[in-house]
Amino acid sequence: MFRLLFLLPIALCLVWYFFLKKNGVPIKQGKKGFIYILSFSALVLGFFVLMIQVTHQ
Repeated sequence: MFRLLFLLPIALCLVWYFFLKKNGVPIKQGKKGFIYILSFSALVLGFFVLMIQVTHQ
């Protein structure tokens, strides 16, 4: 499960991209959404790395 976690930001970015295309919104205008997706994914990754470090005793 953990090794497939890298697919989370890729899948979310693809969904966001297709949402923007379907609604006729330019990619430049939807850039903030990509930033939110990547920050959320980094936060999730950081949480899991922290949990691995904490429980690695």
